[in-house]
Amino acid sequence: MTTMIGYLRVSTEEQANSGLGLESQRDTIQRYADTHGWEVVWYMDEGLSAKSLHRPQLQAALTRLHSLPKQRDVDGIVVAKLDRLSRSVHDFSGILKVSAARKWSVVAIDLGVDTSTPTGKLVANVMMSVAEWEREVIGERTSAAMQAAKRQGKHMGRVSALPRGTGDRLLTLRATHTLAGTAWQLNAEGLTTATGAAWTSNSVCKAQHRLNARQGTEPALAA
Repeated sequence: MTTMIGYLRVSTEEQANSGLGLESQRDTIQRYADTHGWEVVWYMDEGLSAKSLHRPQLQAALTRLHSLPKQRDVDGIVVAKLDRLSRSVHDFSGILKVSAARKWSVVAIDLGVDTSTPTGKLVANVMMSVAEWEREVIGERTSAAMQAAKRQGKHMGRVSALPRGTGDRLLTLRATHTLAGTAWQLNAEGLTTATGAAWTSNSVCKAQHRLNARQGTEPALAA
């Protein structure tokens, strides 16, 4: 039988205490699961926003999904509404890319996104294309601004630096994860490189060296 993670989230303590928002989500997911013959295991974050993917129960769910296919005991994650999972198209696109690579399903019932079906995959691909287009447009605007500044004789350094929170998270992950595992987890959490790109093993390695050099340490960690 297919087993899905049912993820629930409410953003305020009041909603968490009343239970109304959570029960509505649970009911929607359960009815959808029943029609598909799924078993559901529940993960729930209470009183937390969807501004980032760094939420305890969501991270626990993603970690469970990160297992190798033969070792994994769940087949995907389902939410009643996309905004319960993420309010960022970029973050959601990252989850979709990871799920496709790891071969687990993502279901957002309100939008008809169900990557276990051909139609759902089509909707997901459209959303990922929009996110990619958005990143490219931002990149083009940044490049044009830099070129204009250079023509005016202005000195241009790095456009962006790695946020401290991202750097701290990277080093924390490297204590227990490989380079590839760290890159996957950072992407799953919606954290990007200093230039806004997705993480790779190589970019994790370079960022780690820069961070360790800044702190004056260079520990030996798993590759």
